[in-house]
Amino acid sequence: MGVMRPDRTNMRSGGPIKKQVRKLRGNMTKAEQALWKELRRYSLGWRFRRQFPIPPYIVDFACVEARLIVEADGGQHARPGDHDLRDKELKRRGWRVLRFWNNEIVQNWEGVLRIIAETLGPPRGGNPHPIPPPLAGEGVERRG
Repeated sequence: MGVMRPDRTNMRSGGPIKKQVRKLRGNMTKAEQALWKELRRYSLGWRFRRQFPIPPYIVDFACVEARLIVEADGGQHARPGDHDLRDKELKRRGWRVLRFWNNEIVQNWEGVLRIIAETLGPPRGGNPHPIPPPLAGEGVERRG
């Protein structure tokens, strides 16, 4: 299965989705910031993207390769029931969706990361980091 990409014409043109993505990235909640700090470093062995467009939606975090969406929910989100409709449509498109309350992310971030890691499973293809760091004692040779 190939990697699904958002409609890049909207992203490159500076259209409404790109503007909304930029706005959301600039207004992340404390919980979203804390979760992104962990997800962005490949700490779970998978690459995540934040405020990722899956038109007509923009999800908080997405691992495209694993088809996993992670949402941080708080008072800023839509009406009750909207999540159910959105999740149903995303699942119909082949995505898995995890939702966590903001306070859960802040107060139990290790537990949240454990659930995400268990849902992801082991990383595909060996070393999770795209460019693994050198082993201790290896690296650039110094000439004196």
